[in-house]
Amino acid sequence: MKRIIKKTVFWLLAMIVILSCIFIYGKYFYTYSDGYRAGLLQKFSHKGNFIKTYEGEMILSSVSGNQNVTIASEKFYFSVTNKNLASQLDTIQGQMVIVHYQQKNGVLFWNGESEYIVDSVKRIP
Repeated sequence: MKRIIKKTVFWLLAMIVILSCIFIYGKYFYTYSDGYRAGLLQKFSHKGNFIKTYEGEMILSSVSGNQNVTIASEKFYFSVTNKNLASQLDTIQGQMVIVHYQQKNGVLFWNGESEYIVDSVKRIP
């Protein structure tokens, strides 16, 4: 009888650990979506109280009027985990860029505030 209880407890704990690992991977490490965004790199900063993260903001042009005047725009908030990429973004603020991002389902506090993680950037001439 004790052996059956021990086996049952063991398998229940094993299932809890396995399901927890699957949940954590799916929530924080699985790339839900990836793609490119183009726009004006408006802001890039290194912020945080205890753990500093790199955060950026781009203005994406949605609707343009006559003479390339933007009528409506959308902001794209993102985080950067690579320090070399962060220093590159810091030098091109105020310029038009194309960024490649990965969208995660959840946010780990040491990766940034946004679920969008930028992993490459190209300046638009």
